[in-house]
Amino acid sequence: MDAVTQETAGTHSHVVRPKNMDWQKTRFPGCEAKTLLFDRKTGLMTALMRFAPGAVLPDHEHVNIEQTYVLEGSLVDKEGPAKGIVCGAGEFIWREAGSRHVAWCPEGGLMLAIFQVPNKFFEADGRVVDATGADWDEVWGHTRKG
Repeated sequence: MDAVTQETAGTHSHVVRPKNMDWQKTRFPGCEAKTLLFDRKTGLMTALMRFAPGAVLPDHEHVNIEQTYVLEGSLVDKEGPAKGIVCGAGEFIWREAGSRHVAWCPEGGLMLAIFQVPNKFFEADGRVVDATGADWDEVWGHTRKG
């Protein structure tokens, strides 16, 4: 598993200190992340996500359950079946496997996000990719097999 672990108690407890980590830019304008936990085999990921005012996370599908706790700002469904739903600071939202939407942070935001498997992003040219732009099936297709 990947994360910036500063302290370990044997093989059981791993302390991550986000305040000592740099924000990492993503390929989505106005969106940065601090990855707290990432399992390259299964795709399990926990991250702090920071969004600038007006940042948009484009058309994507949550392959498995996604959980988000909004620490600051708000997260709004800009497009999709739940268009207009708002999750504000101090609130928690989770999305079912297979849910698809466009997320928007009109005032910006800071969130703790937990993904069981990386999202599928739908590109204008028809490709389905992960958050890094890699072909989703090539990198993560193994997570959907029995």
